[in-house]
This record gives sequence, structure tokens and C-alpha cells, in this order.
Amino acid sequence: MDRNAGILMPISSLWSEYGIGTFGKAAYEFVDFLKRCGAKIWQILPLNVTSFGNSPYQSPSNYGMNYYFIDFEILIEKGLLTKEEVQSINWGKNSSRVDYGAIFANKLNVLRKAYSRFDKDDENFKKFLETEKNYSDFSVFMVIKDHQNLKPWYEWDEKLKKYSSQIEQTVKTKYKDEYSFYMWTQFEFLNQYFALKNYANSSKIKIMGDLPIYVAFDSVEVWKYPELFELDERHYPKRVAGVPPDMFSTTGQLWGNPLYNWEYHKKSRYKWWNARINSALALYDLIRIDHFKGFSDYYAIPYGDKTAERGVWVSGPGLDLFKDKLNLPIVAEDLGLIDAKFLKLMNDTGYPGMKIVTQAFDDDDPKSVWRPSNYTKNFFSYTATHDSATTRQFIDNLDEESKIRLLNVMEKECEYFDIPFSKKFSNEDLTYKICELNFVNKAKTAIVPIMDLFAFGKEARINFPSTLSDDNWSWRMDEKIFKENQKEKIDLLTRWIDNSERD
Repeated sequence: MDRNAGILMPISSLWSEYGIGTFGKAAYEFVDFLKRCGAKIWQILPLNVTSFGNSPYQSPSNYGMNYYFIDFEILIEKGLLTKEEVQSINWGKNSSRVDYGAIFANKLNVLRKAYSRFDKDDENFKKFLETEKNYSDFSVFMVIKDHQNLKPWYEWDEKLKKYSSQIEQTVKTKYKDEYSFYMWTQFEFLNQYFALKNYANSSKIKIMGDLPIYVAFDSVEVWKYPELFELDERHYPKRVAGVPPDMFSTTGQLWGNPLYNWEYHKKSRYKWWNARINSALALYDLIRIDHFKGFSDYYAIPYGDKTAERGVWVSGPGLDLFKDKLNLPIVAEDLGLIDAKFLKLMNDTGYPGMKIVTQAFDDDDPKSVWRPSNYTKNFFSYTATHDSATTRQFIDNLDEESKIRLLNVMEKECEYFDIPFSKKFSNEDLTYKICELNFVNKAKTAIVPIMDLFAFGKEARINFPSTLSDDNWSWRMDEKIFKENQKEKIDLLTRWIDNSERD
């Protein structure tokens, strides 16, 4: 079988001295780890700059890259910073959590110091300033934000609320150095990122990126290109995105992102979306498109509602958007509500979807599509996702009846795949068996989140959807734990990958 295997590890979750994961030494060590395991894919979360709530899925810019990931050690090597300047700052007291307050208070100030020593006559940077329109949009937006006390654009001074070319030109001339600084953060980000990506690719490891379907209301796209969205005369959303009530949420999920004006996109032959997808594929070797259901039908909630209960389903662009993109390396996130119309879109595009092994234990139906023994090839198989409990946490939280069902289903699945199993296994051992089931099924690619490879529990959960919490997006791998257990995990993952390649 021609199969791939990989690990999900957010950049922010890498270890470092400076409060958050970066494109520095730890990232290169992680690539080496993947290579030694035989893994071929490093899946990451969106690299977009974040805002309130720190979610990479609620970004003020589709193109603006997260300067938090710029590595200080690389800047020190370039002579733009000294060790004393970065080590004298408190980047957070907990090595297992990103202290976003400390990062917010200090990172940009340190980057400004580095920029002050950067050669502004660098030919590559001058070319970047002249040619990179998308990063220019982001930089203009951020300069105005700084001067408007970081308020969202719809709370700016009246003369700034509606974009004009005159406003943009004023920013670039009157605040030239500030504008140039934000452009430099994007320039430096891309240099560091592509150096890392090239290193990974040279080890035959692909970077799998993540493309959120929506942008935030407080974004440069909504401010500058309102025609792209379903807005009223004030440029406020008419309706916003979310998902309806279900067994997990009695009031649904109210995301609040403005919805797209699909009629406009169709008339423009999807120019903006084409550019967006092409840009993502220039960054990554393959991409996962989040909430792919939204292209078949999207859930529209009246703007101003406090819950998602009054939303309605509206038809999306469907295959019309993707008919000239059928052979691109795209993975469609197809979790959640699945209906005939969405299944047709998945079949028409041919994109692989996703399977989550832990969902196989919700019932004891032998025909369940979530059972690994029933997977077909055109899927990416996971133990869990960044939005769910870790696999160990999932097991730890089971009541007695659910635990019995899990053991019974696992026994049958392990028997099917000829994997040793015992109902007396510890929860840690059960976690590893679920990981093994993730690798031996027929799905074309198996991905294990790093927290499942280490059988971490609730402390390592990445996100709790529809909540605002300091725990969201903040988990970090402890360097000592990673390195002390590295050989054991390499042996374990190597065995799973080897087993996955058997016919």
C-alpha cells in the first residue's frame, strides 16, 4: 500500500525559551524526529496572525502571518538582537502554556528593536515592499489599528471606517517606518518559515497547512473588500457563521464570522478564492480546508443574535468553486453534519475527507463508518483533532457503560487487524492501541496528534470550541519530557508506520 503517516504539532506548541513555539531550533529538532520515525507529513494549524481569543481561525487577515513565530535566536545570529535583550524579559512562568499576555506585551517591542538594526536597503526587502500587495494590505491595517488603540475597524474614527486609496497612501507616507516595520515582520516570517520548510522537504517531509473557511469581522478583508461579504450599508454583517444546536451544544455554536457574498464571487469567477487557495498552496505542500461543509450549505445566523438557534441553511457555491481545482493536494474537513448534498460535493471533488477513530466508540454498530475496519482509502485518519479531547482524556472521561462499549469495540477491531489486545489494558495502553488502529486501517494517510503519541490527558487539549479561555491554543510540549521519551516514541511510531504499510 502507498500510504503516508504524520504528526499534528502546532508551531505554537513547540518548546522554546521565549514563551511560544517558533521556527527556530525546536522546529528543526522536530523535523529530525519525524524523519527518524519515518513520518512523511507535519500537520500544523493556521499560521495567520491572531487577535482576541488567540484563535488562528479568527484572524484579522487571511494573508497576515503570525509574527509570534519569528525566532529570536535566528535574529541574534543575524546581529539584530542580543541574548541579554531577549533573556531579560519574562515570557511566562509555565513552560507548558503560552502566556499570551506576556507575548502580546513584549514580542512586538523586541521585534521593533530588531527591525531598527535591519538594513532597510536590503535588495530582497525592497523588492518585497514593492511587490507584495497582500502583506501590504495587512501592514496598512495594523498601522491604523495601532493608532486607533487596537480597536476593531468598525470602532475607528468615522473618516477611517471606510477604506479609500487615500487612507492607504497616507499610512504609507505619513507612517512610513511603522508600515515598513509590519512589512518586515512578514518578510522575516517568510524567510524563517521557508528555510524550515525547505529543511523538512529535504528530509522528504511535507508540511500540511490549514485554511480556515472564514475570516474575522475585524479583518482587513472586510474593511478593504466589503464586496466579498454579505454586509449591510454600514458594512456590518447581515448574517454570521456558526453551526446549529446538536448533542454537544443545545444553543449551537455562534462563530460570528461574516458570510461570503457568493453571488459576487461567482460573477468574479472566484478570483479572490482562487488567489487564496493558490497562496496557501505556495506556503504548504498540501492543505486541509476547514469546515468544507460550508461550500455545500452554510449555516446563516442573524447578526446580533446571542445564540445560533435561529440560523438557517443556505446553499453554497458547491462544485462551481472547485471544478478547476480537482487535482490539487486538498483535504476536505468533512466532520459534523453530513447530508446527501454534501456527500455529492465530496464525491464530485474527489478530495479525501477525515475519519476520527475515537468516534468509533459512540455505538457498537459493526457497520459504523467510524470503525477503522470500515474505512476506505480516500480519507485521512486521525485519533483526535485540535478541537476535541485528547484520546487519553476521552478514555479517562468515559462512564462505566461507555468504557465497556469501548473495550468491546476495540477487541473486535483489534481482532480484525490481528493486533494483540486485552480488556485489562491501562488507559495509557488503550490510547496506544487506538493510535495503532489509526495506522493499520485502509485510509491513505494516518495522522496522530503529538499529545496522543505521548498519551497526554486533559492538560494537553488544544481548544474548547465556542469558549474563551486561557487554556485555548496555549498548550506547549515540555522539552524535557519530549527528549527523555524521544527514543521510545520513535520506536513506537516507527512500528505503527511499518505496520501501516502491510497489505
